[in-house]
Parts: sequence; C-alpha cells; structure tokens
Amino acid sequence: MAVKTPTPTAITLHQASRALEIGFDTGEVFRIPFELMRVYSPSAEVQGHGPGQETLQTGKREVGIESLQMVGHYGLQPTFSDGHDSGIFTWEQLHRLGAAQADYWQRYLARLAEDGVDRDAPMAGAAAGGGGSCGHHGH
Repeated sequence: MAVKTPTPTAITLHQASRALEIGFDTGEVFRIPFELMRVYSPSAEVQGHGPGQETLQTGKREVGIESLQMVGHYGLQPTFSDGHDSGIFTWEQLHRLGAAQADYWQRYLARLAEDGVDRDAPMAGAAAGGGGSCGHHGH
C-alpha cells in the first residue's frame, strides 16, 4: 500500500524571519528557514547530476525568497534573492526538510567543517548574483 504524500493546507512566506511556514494535511506545521531551503535546493545546480556532485552552498544566511510559484499540484519553485530559481521543491521534499530540519542543519554544518569553510563565506568561484543553471532537473 502506497503511503500518501502529505499535502499543504497553508503556505506563508515570513520575510522578516526569512522562513517558509507550511502546514500539512497531517496537522504538522513547519517553519523552514530560507537558508536551509537554498542550501538543499533540489536543483541540478546545487545537487549535481549524481551522488558526490553536490555543490556546497555558502553565504546564504541572509538569502530571501522574492517569489514563489506553484508547480502543478506537486510543489513550489522559489526565486531566491541571490538569483537562484531552478529548484522545484515537491511537497514530499518540503515535508522531509521541515520534519528533519535538525538533521539537515547538522549535515550542512558538518560539511562546512569538513571543507574548512565558514557558513557566511562567499560561494567559491561563483559570479555575483550566481543564478545560472545547467537547465537539467532530475525529476
């Protein structure tokens, strides 16, 4: 029997606290920081095209979300203030990110430490604005 993917009942962008508040039909409500969403964007630009090809994101603490597009009946596509707009977050991904925020933060901080990079460091080799995309979405 397939497990039903939780679907959102409410979505609110909190610009001042830089968090996406998303309520699901399970009764759960999560506040997901924009930084965490940006760091774990499901785009090929961030995730690469296979395991081990991820690009460590830095300097995203102050990132905002300028707009949010609904994508079909399955997800959201945010446009971040740094120009990144190629990631489509499915309801399942947003639910997982909200439910396991502490784990995702720990993994991110561990990766920063492993690479000897500060969370607020500018992106290595990134052009100012860095919104480019390879045009491939592995969905």
